Amino acid sequence: MTVKRIVWAFSALFVLGACTLPRGAALQSEILAEAGGETPDIAVYPVTRDLLPVVARWPATGNSASHGWLGHQPAAAEIRIKPFDRIDLVVWDSEDNSLLTAPQAKLVDITGLRVTERGQIFVPYIGYLRVADRTPDAARQLVEREMAAIVPSAQVQLTVTPGTRGSVSLVGGGATPGSYPLPEGNFTVLGLISQGGGPAGNLRNPQVRLIRGGNTYVASLDSLLKSPAQDTVLRGGDKVALMEDERYFRALGASGAEQLVYFEKDEISALDALSLIGGLQDARANPKGILVMREYPPTAVRLDDGGPDNARTVFTIDLTTSDGIFSAGRFPIQTGDTVMVTEALLPAAQSFAQLVGTTFSVTNRVSN
Repeated sequence: MTVKRIVWAFSALFVLGACTLPRGAALQSEILAEAGGETPDIAVYPVTRDLLPVVARWPATGNSASHGWLGHQPAAAEIRIKPFDRIDLVVWDSEDNSLLTAPQAKLVDITGLRVTERGQIFVPYIGYLRVADRTPDAARQLVEREMAAIVPSAQVQLTVTPGTRGSVSLVGGGATPGSYPLPEGNFTVLGLISQGGGPAGNLRNPQVRLIRGGNTYVASLDSLLKSPAQDTVLRGGDKVALMEDERYFRALGASGAEQLVYFEKDEISALDALSLIGGLQDARANPKGILVMREYPPTAVRLDDGGPDNARTVFTIDLTTSDGIFSAGRFPIQTGDTVMVTEALLPAAQSFAQLVGTTFSVTNRVSN
């Protein structure tokens, strides 16, 4: 009689025990319970074909908000002289009594002429000439024209060494960082990275940061390689850096791994995320209870389809339906998301049943 009472007692607690036994993940019902109150603390959205275009209109979260990027805008075919450039002149003079050349010499080097902040250079016997915003050839013609008054037969060669405003910098992430003068023509971001030896080491999904003036623009190296229209033409003073992709999501619950997982490419879907974390644990996971937990800024909360109903949002994925699987393959994971694989109720119940069986066996032996 005592044994029967024990069995009945365990049976009465069976469902409760199945939910409260020690386990490595929550049940889906436990997490979503907060959505059922009068003032829900979370908003819940099943990931379906119909939800995808709606969520696509919602703002990005975490640091995934784009800094924007500058498209390819062709520059002038020739470089223009800028303040703080340096100019070297070679003056050829065939006259015997030249003011510039030494006896028996036919040329003179005038080197290291610094372009002033006002865009001028000082040339002996001529004075100050404004050369800023001229091409090197136009500046050469100007010097030659002005010099003709004192040296009628003079011919001039002019070479420009760009200053800081006529060069660009690869400040990090490249094999050979440094300052590079802007060559003539359209010198682009990819051209600079190539001159710098490409990405250094094994950067994870390299991100290109372009600093121009007081603004920072960000794009992935892969996107620039795939779209020539995004390969920005550089300007003097631009700074470029290559950095690892810092975006990540968290993996928790009955999955193959519980850890931070960094983005290896520009876009990762929920299905990609499950593959990256080793899928679901066969003996524990609830394939109907895959949750993507995301926190939006309070300003994103809307009462229409323009945003979530609550800043704390849970997207549910059912991998037992074709729509659930296909939709998960198109649902984008954002940085800072938590991908939770919830526990199935059956394994917990089986564990509890095993405990009941063991207890019954022990009790029966004691009774006998």
